[in-house]
Amino acid sequence: MIDSLPLGFGMSLAQHPEAMKKFSQMSDSQQKQILSQIHNINSKEEMQTFVANLAR
Repeated sequence: MIDSLPLGFGMSLAQHPEAMKKFSQMSDSQQKQILSQIHNINSKEEMQTFVANLAR
């Protein structure tokens, strides 16, 4: 699943290794839920905040 991420989300994950690790450890259904949430994100700053929160 991680190889088919939307570009902005993938780039933000690359900048936050801990968030990438947590996302990659999620089940497929959890990852799909995250991906459905990012469709409501409208800016780079929002995406960065969303991804940073994944690491927590």
